[in-house]
Amino acid sequence: MIRKATAVWHGTGRDGSGHLSSESGVLAETPYSFRTRFENEKGTNPEELIAAAHAGCFTMALAFGLQVAGFKPTELSTQAAVTLEPEGKGFRIGKSALTLRGRVPNLDDTEFARIASEAEKNCPVSKVLNATITLDAKLVWSTSEG
Repeated sequence: MIRKATAVWHGTGRDGSGHLSSESGVLAETPYSFRTRFENEKGTNPEELIAAAHAGCFTMALAFGLQVAGFKPTELSTQAAVTLEPEGKGFRIGKSALTLRGRVPNLDDTEFARIASEAEKNCPVSKVLNATITLDAKLVWSTSEG
């Protein structure tokens, strides 16, 4: 399986701008620039897209892991916070912090944390990131709720 996206950029790094498009069409000439990356101008940036990819990949891996273990989640919600930090003359993504909240009937906290940890290790996006990855996983209701 190969997935494709395209970046087009015009101008210099600070004053230029570009757009991102994905093969699926979900991103269709979505704007990005210095201002969308380092300030708060409307548009996207690579770190936001990596955060979305990490959250989505991990959450799907967890759903599969729970299914294999015999559990049926009613909701899994993951936020990924990607940190861009200085390194030498440039920057690097040094961390992706996953915050997971799940509703999974008949599952205890210990088993939930174990399955979530396995999902984090086996998620393809986790594997590709050369960054510290943290995971804070919590069930949001007791195991007796169903």
